[in-house]
Amino acid sequence: MISAAHTVLSACVVSLGASALGLCLFVPISRPFGLLDYPDARKRHGFATPLVGGLSIFVGMLAGWMWLGQAQHFDDVVLGTACMLVLLGAIDDKYGLRVSVRVVVQVLAILIVIATTGMYVHSLGRLHGHELMLGWLGIPFTVLAVIGLINAFNLMDGIDGLAGCLALVSAGAIALLVPVSAPAPLAVIVFLLAAALYPFLLSNLGLLGRRAKVFLGDAGSVVLGYVIAWTLIALSQDDPRRISPGLVLWCVAVPVMDTLAVVYRRLKRGESPFTPDRTHIHHLLMNAGLGPRPTLVCLVAFAAALPFVGRVIHGRLGAIANMVAFAVAVMIWTAFTVHLERKQVARTRAPSGVMRRIPHTHAHRPASTD
Repeated sequence: MISAAHTVLSACVVSLGASALGLCLFVPISRPFGLLDYPDARKRHGFATPLVGGLSIFVGMLAGWMWLGQAQHFDDVVLGTACMLVLLGAIDDKYGLRVSVRVVVQVLAILIVIATTGMYVHSLGRLHGHELMLGWLGIPFTVLAVIGLINAFNLMDGIDGLAGCLALVSAGAIALLVPVSAPAPLAVIVFLLAAALYPFLLSNLGLLGRRAKVFLGDAGSVVLGYVIAWTLIALSQDDPRRISPGLVLWCVAVPVMDTLAVVYRRLKRGESPFTPDRTHIHHLLMNAGLGPRPTLVCLVAFAAALPFVGRVIHGRLGAIANMVAFAVAVMIWTAFTVHLERKQVARTRAPSGVMRRIPHTHAHRPASTD
């Protein structure tokens, strides 16, 4: 057990180092390759910023996995299809692909994993001693779930550090919920992802200097959502089961809840769910007067607390109470964001002669990739 832990720890160190090296290599070539994010009306950062954070993270994760040298068929397939999606994300960052093209490739990648590994959401867990089986519906359910989480992380990539920190929270939640008595090799890939995130976060949060800033890019948000989604599916569906399916959503609660709330508000306004805007929770909080860093701290702290809440409810009150609690949390979140949006719409429609406070926004806030 100790030697295995040391092996995983050494692989995480390799991931971190390879990710840092990747940043050093990718940043200088970001301009010649056109991987830059330019400011505009919706993207309010101060200068053209390299979109290479996701590429460095993926390189770091691959290096750590190769260092481990473990022949895990499922993880190999996931990383192989993730490579395809990372390349697609980089092309999207450069040229701006249509949503339909991205979705088709994502569906193809997911179906390859299902076809070659047999892994998909076939059960929603046990309820009063009965297994809630999905049968053939599990395949389309899995496709929707993975694509949904990919886009959930994409939508959260709207302020410095948010998507990356939420991915760290998910990795920590997996470590919390996977029993120590039942080691899960499938969880190792997420720990490698977490290690590879640290160099990016140091750069993205401006801790290495203003001009050293990089953004995640679509290549990065795709790999975060894709790897975390498949790890949670495997841990909740494999035999033996490592995480109860009822606890999975708590590991990614904030991205999921905000995505559901945004889709609900857009549909209510008669807009397409894919319409880009600045009404995600981080935008709403900053428009209400909260700065970028306090917004980041509040959302990450809230996300970190939710897996503990889910574990307590599931352990003491059971699966039904757990599902009800998550549904209530989504409704409260949606109601809160609707309230914030209405207040801000009312403020912007106030008579021009009425003086109102305009919250200061961060000059180098990254653009939402929504």
